[in-house]
Amino acid sequence: MMIAKTAAALFLAFGVLTSLAYSAEPPPIIELRPASLVSLPGGVDGSGRILGIDSNSPAEWDDAGNLFVFTSSQRPFRSIGVNLFNLSRPALPVTIQPRTDVKGGQWIEATYRAGDGTLYGWYHNEPPGLCANNSRLTAPRIGALVSHDDGLTWQDLGIVLEAPPGSLYCDTKNYFFAGGNGDFSVILDQNEQYFYFFISTYHRQFSEQGVAVARMRFEDRDNPVGKVWKWWGGGPSGLGAWTEPGLGGRVTATFPALIDWHRVNANAFWGPSVHYNTHLETYVMLLNHAVDKDWTQEGIYISFNRNLEDPLGWSAPQRLQLNQQLGWYPQVIGLDGGETDKLAGQVSRLFISGRSSWEIVFYRTDNEDDYLQIPPRPAPRGRGEPIIRATLRAKSEER
Repeated sequence: MMIAKTAAALFLAFGVLTSLAYSAEPPPIIELRPASLVSLPGGVDGSGRILGIDSNSPAEWDDAGNLFVFTSSQRPFRSIGVNLFNLSRPALPVTIQPRTDVKGGQWIEATYRAGDGTLYGWYHNEPPGLCANNSRLTAPRIGALVSHDDGLTWQDLGIVLEAPPGSLYCDTKNYFFAGGNGDFSVILDQNEQYFYFFISTYHRQFSEQGVAVARMRFEDRDNPVGKVWKWWGGGPSGLGAWTEPGLGGRVTATFPALIDWHRVNANAFWGPSVHYNTHLETYVMLLNHAVDKDWTQEGIYISFNRNLEDPLGWSAPQRLQLNQQLGWYPQVIGLDGGETDKLAGQVSRLFISGRSSWEIVFYRTDNEDDYLQIPPRPAPRGRGEPIIRATLRAKSEER
Protein backbone atom coordinates (compact mmCIF):
# COMPACT_ATOMS: atom_id res chain seq x y z
CA MET A 1 0.00 0.00 0.00
CA MET A 2 1.31 3.41 -0.95
CA ILE A 3 2.39 5.57 1.98
CA ALA A 4 2.58 9.31 1.43
CA LYS A 5 5.02 11.10 3.70
CA THR A 6 5.53 14.80 4.21
CA ALA A 7 7.82 16.53 6.64
CA ALA A 8 8.81 20.15 6.30
CA ALA A 9 5.59 21.03 4.53
CA LEU A 10 3.68 20.41 7.73
CA PHE A 11 5.79 22.66 9.88
CA LEU A 12 4.30 26.11 10.22
CA ALA A 13 6.40 28.61 12.17
CA PHE A 14 4.09 31.35 13.39
CA GLY A 15 6.17 34.43 14.10
CA VAL A 16 4.59 35.13 17.46
CA LEU A 17 5.16 31.58 18.63
CA THR A 18 8.80 31.15 17.72
CA SER A 19 9.94 33.31 20.61
CA LEU A 20 8.33 31.04 23.20
CA ALA A 21 10.09 28.19 24.97
CA TYR A 22 8.56 25.20 23.23
CA SER A 23 9.97 21.76 23.84
CA ALA A 24 12.99 20.89 21.68
CA GLU A 25 12.01 17.20 21.49
CA PRO A 26 11.08 16.05 17.97
CA PRO A 27 7.31 15.45 17.92
CA PRO A 28 5.98 11.97 17.20
CA ILE A 29 4.98 10.65 13.79
CA ILE A 30 1.24 10.77 13.20
CA GLU A 31 -0.58 8.50 10.79
CA LEU A 32 -4.15 9.10 9.68
CA ARG A 33 -5.81 6.17 7.97
CA PRO A 34 -9.35 5.95 6.60
CA ALA A 35 -11.84 3.92 8.62
CA SER A 36 -15.57 3.25 8.66
CA LEU A 37 -17.69 6.20 9.76
CA VAL A 38 -18.52 6.44 13.46
CA SER A 39 -20.85 9.22 14.62
CA LEU A 40 -21.44 10.17 18.22
CA PRO A 41 -25.19 10.30 18.93
CA GLY A 42 -26.73 13.76 18.96
CA GLY A 43 -29.84 14.84 20.80
CA VAL A 44 -33.25 15.64 19.33
CA ASP A 45 -35.01 19.01 19.28
CA GLY A 46 -38.73 19.62 19.81
CA SER A 47 -39.52 18.87 16.17
CA GLY A 48 -37.72 15.51 16.24
CA ARG A 49 -34.70 16.79 14.29
CA ILE A 50 -31.34 15.27 15.22
CA LEU A 51 -29.08 18.04 16.49
CA GLY A 52 -25.52 18.56 15.38
CA ILE A 53 -22.70 18.33 17.90
CA ASP A 54 -21.41 21.75 18.86
CA SER A 55 -18.62 21.20 21.39
CA ASN A 56 -16.04 18.74 22.66
CA SER A 57 -17.74 15.47 23.67
CA PRO A 58 -16.38 13.84 26.85
CA ALA A 59 -16.63 10.13 27.58
CA GLU A 60 -16.48 8.06 30.78
CA TRP A 61 -16.63 4.35 31.71
CA ASP A 62 -18.32 2.82 34.73
CA ASP A 63 -17.18 -0.27 36.62
CA ALA A 64 -19.72 -2.44 34.79
CA GLY A 65 -18.14 -1.77 31.39
CA ASN A 66 -20.63 0.83 30.16
CA LEU A 67 -19.40 3.81 28.17
CA PHE A 68 -21.18 7.14 28.69
CA VAL A 69 -20.72 9.85 26.05
CA PHE A 70 -21.93 13.42 26.48
CA THR A 71 -22.70 15.53 23.43
CA SER A 72 -24.06 19.08 23.41
CA SER A 73 -25.99 21.52 21.26
CA GLN A 74 -27.15 24.45 23.42
CA ARG A 75 -27.78 21.82 26.12
CA PRO A 76 -26.13 18.47 26.99
CA PHE A 77 -27.27 14.96 26.07
CA ARG A 78 -26.08 11.49 27.11
CA SER A 79 -25.74 8.17 25.30
CA ILE A 80 -24.68 4.78 26.68
CA GLY A 81 -23.14 1.69 25.11
CA VAL A 82 -20.51 -1.02 25.41
CA ASN A 83 -18.10 0.90 23.15
CA LEU A 84 -17.91 3.79 20.68
CA PHE A 85 -19.46 1.66 17.94
CA ASN A 86 -22.57 0.69 19.90
CA LEU A 87 -24.04 3.77 21.56
CA SER A 88 -27.74 4.38 22.23
CA ARG A 89 -29.50 6.69 19.77
CA PRO A 90 -30.64 9.36 19.96
CA ALA A 91 -28.78 10.77 22.93
CA LEU A 92 -31.18 11.70 25.72
CA PRO A 93 -31.20 15.08 27.47
CA VAL A 94 -29.62 15.40 30.88
CA THR A 95 -30.78 17.76 33.60
CA ILE A 96 -28.65 20.50 35.14
CA GLN A 97 -30.27 21.87 38.25
CA PRO A 98 -30.81 25.59 37.57
CA ARG A 99 -29.01 28.42 39.30
CA THR A 100 -30.26 31.99 39.34
CA ASP A 101 -26.80 33.28 38.38
CA VAL A 102 -26.46 31.06 35.29
CA LYS A 103 -28.51 31.92 32.19
CA GLY A 104 -28.14 30.85 28.58
CA GLY A 105 -26.94 27.69 26.87
CA GLN A 106 -24.74 25.13 28.59
CA TRP A 107 -22.44 22.71 26.77
CA ILE A 108 -20.72 19.97 28.82
CA GLU A 109 -17.20 19.86 27.36
CA ALA A 110 -15.25 17.93 29.99
CA THR A 111 -15.80 15.24 32.62
CA TYR A 112 -13.93 13.21 35.23
CA ARG A 113 -15.07 10.06 37.06
CA ALA A 114 -13.78 9.65 40.61
CA GLY A 115 -12.94 6.29 42.17
CA ASP A 116 -16.25 6.20 44.05
CA GLY A 117 -18.21 6.62 40.81
CA THR A 118 -18.98 10.31 41.22
CA LEU A 119 -18.93 12.22 37.95
CA TYR A 120 -17.55 15.75 37.75
CA GLY A 121 -18.21 17.91 34.74
CA TRP A 122 -17.48 21.36 33.38
CA TYR A 123 -19.65 23.37 31.00
CA HIS A 124 -19.29 26.23 28.55
CA ASN A 125 -22.00 28.84 29.27
CA GLU A 126 -23.12 31.66 26.95
CA PRO A 127 -25.07 34.28 28.94
CA PRO A 128 -27.49 36.41 26.89
CA GLY A 129 -28.01 40.16 26.80
CA LEU A 130 -24.44 41.32 27.30
CA CYS A 131 -24.29 43.78 24.38
CA ALA A 132 -27.17 46.21 23.90
CA ASN A 133 -26.10 46.95 20.32
CA ASN A 134 -26.02 43.29 19.22
CA SER A 135 -28.20 40.69 20.93
CA ARG A 136 -26.41 37.82 19.19
CA LEU A 137 -23.10 38.51 20.91
CA THR A 138 -22.16 36.79 24.13
CA ALA A 139 -19.03 36.13 26.23
CA PRO A 140 -18.60 32.52 27.37
CA ARG A 141 -17.59 31.41 30.83
CA ILE A 142 -16.98 28.03 32.42
CA GLY A 143 -18.91 26.35 35.22
CA ALA A 144 -18.49 23.18 37.29
CA LEU A 145 -20.89 20.27 37.88
CA VAL A 146 -21.21 17.07 39.90
CA SER A 147 -23.42 14.02 39.31
CA HIS A 148 -24.19 10.91 41.35
CA ASP A 149 -26.26 9.09 38.72
CA ASP A 150 -23.81 8.71 35.81
CA GLY A 151 -24.54 12.15 34.42
CA LEU A 152 -28.32 11.89 34.10
CA THR A 153 -28.76 14.79 36.53
CA TRP A 154 -26.17 17.35 37.56
CA GLN A 155 -25.75 19.77 40.44
CA ASP A 156 -24.35 23.10 39.26
CA LEU A 157 -21.44 24.04 41.53
CA GLY A 158 -21.06 27.51 40.02
CA ILE A 159 -18.91 29.50 37.62
CA VAL A 160 -15.17 28.87 38.01
CA LEU A 161 -13.58 30.66 35.03
CA GLU A 162 -14.54 34.07 33.68
CA ALA A 163 -12.86 36.92 31.82
CA PRO A 164 -11.98 40.15 33.70
CA PRO A 165 -14.59 42.87 34.20
CA GLY A 166 -14.44 45.46 31.43
CA SER A 167 -13.02 43.00 28.90
CA LEU A 168 -16.06 42.98 26.58
CA TYR A 169 -15.83 44.62 23.16
CA CYS A 170 -19.38 45.00 21.90
CA ASP A 171 -18.24 46.72 18.69
CA THR A 172 -16.39 43.56 17.69
CA LYS A 173 -16.50 42.24 14.14
CA ASN A 174 -16.59 38.71 15.56
CA TYR A 175 -19.77 36.86 14.71
CA PHE A 176 -20.20 35.13 18.06
CA PHE A 177 -18.20 36.58 20.95
CA ALA A 178 -17.51 39.99 22.43
CA GLY A 179 -15.14 38.50 25.01
CA GLY A 180 -15.03 35.69 27.53
CA ASN A 181 -13.30 32.41 28.43
CA GLY A 182 -14.71 29.19 26.96
CA ASP A 183 -14.34 26.45 24.30
CA PHE A 184 -12.15 24.31 26.53
CA SER A 185 -11.11 20.92 27.81
CA VAL A 186 -10.07 19.67 31.26
CA ILE A 187 -7.66 16.89 32.19
CA LEU A 188 -6.30 15.59 35.50
CA ASP A 189 -2.54 15.24 35.51
CA GLN A 190 -1.05 11.76 35.82
CA ASN A 191 -0.05 12.41 39.44
CA GLU A 192 -3.66 13.35 40.30
CA GLN A 193 -2.62 16.65 41.82
CA TYR A 194 -4.30 19.22 39.54
CA PHE A 195 -7.07 19.54 37.01
CA TYR A 196 -5.76 21.57 34.07
CA PHE A 197 -8.20 23.75 32.12
CA PHE A 198 -7.19 24.57 28.54
CA ILE A 199 -9.35 27.53 27.58
CA SER A 200 -9.95 29.84 24.63
CA THR A 201 -9.83 33.53 25.53
CA TYR A 202 -11.61 36.31 23.62
CA HIS A 203 -10.65 39.37 25.71
CA ARG A 204 -10.97 42.78 24.08
CA GLN A 205 -7.20 43.22 24.44
CA PHE A 206 -5.19 41.39 21.80
CA SER A 207 -2.46 40.53 24.30
CA GLU A 208 -4.96 38.48 26.35
CA GLN A 209 -6.30 36.42 23.44
CA GLY A 210 -5.47 32.85 22.48
CA VAL A 211 -5.36 29.43 24.12
CA ALA A 212 -4.46 29.74 27.78
CA VAL A 213 -4.35 27.44 30.82
CA ALA A 214 -5.60 27.41 34.40
CA ARG A 215 -5.58 24.75 37.08
CA MET A 216 -7.32 23.62 40.26
CA ARG A 217 -6.14 21.29 43.00
CA PHE A 218 -7.68 17.83 42.84
CA GLU A 219 -9.02 18.08 46.38
CA ASP A 220 -10.98 21.25 45.53
CA ARG A 221 -13.26 19.53 43.03
CA ASP A 222 -16.32 19.51 45.34
CA ASN A 223 -16.00 23.20 46.20
CA PRO A 224 -14.40 24.69 43.09
CA VAL A 225 -15.56 28.30 43.02
CA GLY A 226 -12.58 30.55 43.71
CA LYS A 227 -10.20 27.59 43.60
CA VAL A 228 -9.13 27.78 39.93
CA TRP A 229 -6.00 29.80 39.11
CA LYS A 230 -4.90 31.07 35.71
CA TRP A 231 -1.30 30.99 34.56
CA TRP A 232 0.14 34.45 33.95
CA GLY A 233 3.60 35.15 32.58
CA GLY A 234 3.99 38.53 34.25
CA GLY A 235 5.01 39.41 37.77
CA PRO A 236 8.33 40.40 39.32
CA SER A 237 10.15 37.22 38.31
CA GLY A 238 8.91 37.26 34.73
CA LEU A 239 8.89 33.45 34.82
CA GLY A 240 5.13 33.05 35.10
CA ALA A 241 3.04 31.52 37.86
CA TRP A 242 -0.45 30.29 38.72
CA THR A 243 -1.32 33.55 40.43
CA GLU A 244 -4.32 35.00 38.58
CA PRO A 245 -7.81 34.11 39.83
CA GLY A 246 -10.03 32.02 37.60
CA LEU A 247 -12.79 34.57 38.07
CA GLY A 248 -11.61 37.79 36.43
CA GLY A 249 -7.88 37.09 36.30
CA ARG A 250 -5.46 37.80 33.47
CA VAL A 251 -3.78 35.18 31.29
CA THR A 252 -0.64 34.69 29.25
CA ALA A 253 -1.63 32.54 26.30
CA THR A 254 0.26 29.36 25.48
CA PHE A 255 -0.76 29.94 21.87
CA PRO A 256 -1.42 33.67 21.43
CA ALA A 257 -3.85 34.90 18.80
CA LEU A 258 -2.05 35.86 15.59
CA ILE A 259 -4.54 38.54 14.53
CA ASP A 260 -7.10 40.10 16.90
CA TRP A 261 -10.25 38.01 17.37
CA HIS A 262 -12.30 41.21 17.00
CA ARG A 263 -11.07 42.08 13.52
CA VAL A 264 -12.57 40.93 10.22
CA ASN A 265 -9.41 38.94 9.44
CA ALA A 266 -9.08 37.30 12.87
CA ASN A 267 -6.48 34.52 13.05
CA ALA A 268 -6.24 32.34 16.13
CA PHE A 269 -6.16 28.84 17.56
CA TRP A 270 -9.11 27.88 19.74
CA GLY A 271 -11.12 24.98 21.17
CA PRO A 272 -8.31 22.77 22.50
CA SER A 273 -8.91 19.11 23.33
CA VAL A 274 -6.24 17.33 25.38
CA HIS A 275 -5.57 13.68 26.16
CA TYR A 276 -2.74 11.70 27.73
CA ASN A 277 -1.34 9.22 25.24
CA THR A 278 -0.13 6.04 26.95
CA HIS A 279 1.96 4.94 23.97
CA LEU A 280 3.79 8.26 23.65
CA GLU A 281 3.80 8.87 27.42
CA THR A 282 2.96 12.49 26.72
CA TYR A 283 0.01 14.86 26.49
CA VAL A 284 -1.50 15.60 23.08
CA MET A 285 -3.52 18.69 22.17
CA LEU A 286 -5.69 19.19 19.09
CA LEU A 287 -6.64 22.73 18.05
CA ASN A 288 -9.01 24.50 15.68
CA HIS A 289 -7.57 27.35 13.60
CA ALA A 290 -9.94 30.20 12.67
CA VAL A 291 -8.90 32.68 9.99
CA ASP A 292 -11.68 35.29 10.00
CA LYS A 293 -14.51 36.80 12.05
CA ASP A 294 -16.83 33.97 10.97
CA TRP A 295 -14.47 31.32 12.36
CA THR A 296 -13.67 29.76 8.99
CA GLN A 297 -11.66 26.63 9.72
CA GLU A 298 -8.22 26.76 8.08
CA GLY A 299 -7.13 23.43 9.53
CA ILE A 300 -6.71 21.18 12.54
CA TYR A 301 -3.42 21.31 14.42
CA ILE A 302 -1.61 19.08 16.91
CA SER A 303 0.85 19.82 19.74
CA PHE A 304 2.66 17.77 22.42
CA ASN A 305 3.86 18.37 25.98
CA ARG A 306 5.24 15.96 28.60
CA ASN A 307 4.67 18.32 31.52
CA LEU A 308 1.37 20.11 32.14
CA GLU A 309 3.03 22.32 34.74
CA ASP A 310 4.90 24.06 31.91
CA PRO A 311 2.36 26.03 29.82
CA LEU A 312 5.10 27.00 27.38
CA GLY A 313 6.32 23.42 27.00
CA TRP A 314 3.90 22.63 24.18
CA SER A 315 5.45 21.97 20.77
CA ALA A 316 4.69 24.37 17.94
CA PRO A 317 1.29 23.46 16.46
CA GLN A 318 1.45 21.54 13.20
CA ARG A 319 -1.32 21.00 10.72
CA LEU A 320 -2.85 17.58 10.16
CA GLN A 321 -3.36 16.60 6.54
CA LEU A 322 -7.11 16.98 6.53
CA ASN A 323 -9.68 18.93 4.55
CA GLN A 324 -10.19 22.21 6.37
CA GLN A 325 -13.93 22.11 5.64
CA LEU A 326 -14.53 19.08 7.84
CA GLY A 327 -15.72 21.08 10.82
CA TRP A 328 -14.78 22.14 14.33
CA TYR A 329 -14.06 20.38 17.64
CA PRO A 330 -11.37 17.83 16.81
CA GLN A 331 -10.69 15.28 19.52
CA VAL A 332 -9.06 11.90 20.01
CA ILE A 333 -11.03 9.12 21.69
CA GLY A 334 -9.33 5.86 22.66
CA LEU A 335 -10.63 2.48 21.46
CA ASP A 336 -9.66 0.15 24.30
CA GLY A 337 -11.65 -0.45 27.46
CA GLY A 338 -11.07 2.38 29.93
CA GLU A 339 -9.86 4.77 27.23
CA THR A 340 -11.76 8.02 26.72
CA ASP A 341 -11.31 11.49 25.28
CA LYS A 342 -8.70 12.07 28.02
CA LEU A 343 -6.81 8.77 27.80
CA ALA A 344 -5.86 7.03 24.56
CA GLY A 345 -3.31 4.59 23.18
CA GLN A 346 -1.35 4.13 19.99
CA VAL A 347 -4.38 3.46 17.77
CA SER A 348 -7.37 5.69 18.47
CA ARG A 349 -10.17 7.48 16.67
CA LEU A 350 -10.05 11.08 15.44
CA PHE A 351 -13.42 12.83 15.72
CA ILE A 352 -14.40 16.17 14.21
CA SER A 353 -17.79 17.63 15.12
CA GLY A 354 -18.70 14.24 16.56
CA ARG A 355 -17.87 12.25 13.40
CA SER A 356 -14.91 9.98 12.80
CA SER A 357 -13.75 8.62 9.44
CA TRP A 358 -10.16 8.05 10.56
CA GLU A 359 -7.99 6.09 12.89
CA ILE A 360 -5.14 8.16 14.26
CA VAL A 361 -1.94 6.23 15.00
CA PHE A 362 0.90 7.62 17.11
CA TYR A 363 4.55 6.56 16.66
CA ARG A 364 7.39 7.44 19.00
CA THR A 365 10.45 9.14 17.54
CA ASP A 366 12.72 7.93 20.35
CA ASN A 367 12.43 4.37 19.00
CA GLU A 368 13.46 3.80 15.38
CA ASP A 369 11.53 0.54 15.15
CA ASP A 370 8.27 1.93 16.50
CA TYR A 371 6.93 3.46 13.32
CA LEU A 372 8.02 0.47 11.24
CA GLN A 373 5.75 -1.83 13.24
CA ILE A 374 2.41 -0.66 11.91
CA PRO A 375 -0.47 -1.86 14.10
CA PRO A 376 -3.13 -3.95 12.31
CA ARG A 377 -6.08 -2.24 10.70
CA PRO A 378 -9.49 -3.70 9.84
CA ALA A 379 -9.72 -5.40 6.45
CA PRO A 380 -11.03 -2.92 3.85
CA ARG A 381 -14.49 -3.49 2.41
CA GLY A 382 -13.36 -2.38 -1.02
CA ARG A 383 -10.66 -0.38 -2.69
CA GLY A 384 -9.54 2.04 -0.04
CA GLU A 385 -7.57 5.24 0.06
CA PRO A 386 -3.83 5.20 0.76
CA ILE A 387 -2.58 5.55 4.28
CA ILE A 388 -1.70 9.14 4.99
CA ARG A 389 1.40 9.32 7.13
CA ALA A 390 2.79 12.67 8.12
CA THR A 391 6.12 13.03 9.88
CA LEU A 392 5.42 15.87 12.24
CA ARG A 393 8.89 17.11 13.02
CA ALA A 394 9.81 20.68 13.77
CA LYS A 395 13.22 22.16 13.01
CA SER A 396 14.80 23.05 16.31
CA GLU A 397 16.31 26.22 14.89
CA GLU A 398 12.83 27.47 14.00
CA ARG A 399 11.46 27.21 17.52
